[in-house]
Amino acid sequence: MAFEMTSVVSKLQNLSTSDHASVVSMNLFVALLCACIVIGHLLEENRWMNESITTLLIGVCTGVVILLFSGGKSSHILVFSEDLFFIYLLPPIIFNAGFQVKKKQFFKNFMIIMSFGAIGTLISCCIITFGATQAFKRMDIGPLEIGDYLAIGAIFAATDSVCTLQVLSQDETPLLYSLVFGEGVVNDATSVVLFNAIQSFDLNRLNPSIAMQFLGNFFYLFIASTLLGVLTGLLSAYIIKKLYIGRHSTDREVALMMLMAYLSYMLAELAYLSGILTVFFCGIVMSHYTWHNVTQSSRVTTKHSFATLSFVCEIFIFLYVGMDAMDIDKWKFVSDSRGTSIATSAILLGLILLGRAAFVFPLSFLSNLTKKSQHQKISFRQQVIIWWAGLMRGAVSMALAYKQFTRSGHTQLRSNAIMITSTITVVLFSTVLFGLLTKPLIRLLLPHPKHTSSMTTTEPSTPKSVIVPLLGDHRDSEADLEGHEIHRPNSLRALLSTPTHTVHRLWRKFDDSFMRPVFGGRGFVPVEPGSPSERNGHQSP
Repeated sequence: MAFEMTSVVSKLQNLSTSDHASVVSMNLFVALLCACIVIGHLLEENRWMNESITTLLIGVCTGVVILLFSGGKSSHILVFSEDLFFIYLLPPIIFNAGFQVKKKQFFKNFMIIMSFGAIGTLISCCIITFGATQAFKRMDIGPLEIGDYLAIGAIFAATDSVCTLQVLSQDETPLLYSLVFGEGVVNDATSVVLFNAIQSFDLNRLNPSIAMQFLGNFFYLFIASTLLGVLTGLLSAYIIKKLYIGRHSTDREVALMMLMAYLSYMLAELAYLSGILTVFFCGIVMSHYTWHNVTQSSRVTTKHSFATLSFVCEIFIFLYVGMDAMDIDKWKFVSDSRGTSIATSAILLGLILLGRAAFVFPLSFLSNLTKKSQHQKISFRQQVIIWWAGLMRGAVSMALAYKQFTRSGHTQLRSNAIMITSTITVVLFSTVLFGLLTKPLIRLLLPHPKHTSSMTTTEPSTPKSVIVPLLGDHRDSEADLEGHEIHRPNSLRALLSTPTHTVHRLWRKFDDSFMRPVFGGRGFVPVEPGSPSERNGHQSP
């Protein structure tokens, strides 16, 4: 009996020690997050630094300190997991991007954004895959299968839109900001969809039918993920409009919006779809319908809550990536082949440069052919900045590399260790070097950016954030035209010459006649005591 009691006490003590260590780790990490926010604020006006680079460097320095104190055993406070990234950290970032997006300008630039984000990512993936296959087979890396090479293409085709947003300024370069922001979101989604499609096929027996199935699966994932996000957003709008929960509790409707947004992501993952695409379009739909159905206090709360969650998750990711770069276990496996690891990183960086150039300049040229006005075209200098700003690689590349080449954050194979360390090197080098030089490059190539009042117009009744993405140079909705009618095209040629206004006109008629009366939105909210419709005098657009 005494022996059993001693055993129980010993287990409880071990459990208590483990819990205490976890609490200490969490305290240190939260303190580091606070330090990153404060230091980032102090360096806000610095022409070279941005918050992503600052947080990444703090993570590296922290990793070095922990490595010294632990006697070279570990550089981590917390253990990284790709599930932690994909399930908890990434959804708030992507949802907030969709929720805060300037919808009119996003869909106005939709074709060029989709061509850069989807077609461009496919081109970049193919070039990186082909180049890596040809180069790595001649090097002493280890056994890599065709699935590994295709995964490498998807991993390094994923740009880091988070860092890019902090480098570019929507005031100085509104068109560039809109294109790079939109491309970054679509690019991340496309890369993850590509990666998941690669994982679902047996690539050891390639034939034309497999290639067609792959393309079919890719488009299925893309379309199904988008539709799921739209349907979830519409469901949230319908529930809040019909029940008008805010008349009893604003907390409930805010909680319902958050949970429905997260539910859309988890449903996509459960159905093996792209959670990134789903939660992004769910955010767009919620900002168009659901956000207008809640009380004024809930609007302010949701706007700041989503932005704050996204901001904290971004800092968390960059801080951990910096600490993970000092993980001694990964570097031990490549200590006897440092030259191979450096050569692998250099080749991957070269392929990233080539792969991005292969679609930015040709697709920009094709886009310019469809523009009649010179100010609507993307100049060569702007194309260079778009190419450069998208060279940074970040957390998505890291998470996909972990998913492909490790098990529970660790690898015991030399080839996998080389790929992980090379990914870390590419992420650090591209984020720090390209990030530091982006602002000076913009000042060099665009020394006198032109500002117009129309570039900075905002929608008065849509959610705004500190960062207002996707600014455009013309107003494109009937509401914005202040009574000036958009004339119905009298020929196919006229339709093709003004596709944005024409499509938007048709959408507004459909939206006003069918969608907003059912799902709510600006001017179509419930007439309840204290509701937005009552405060606005029951006005409709």
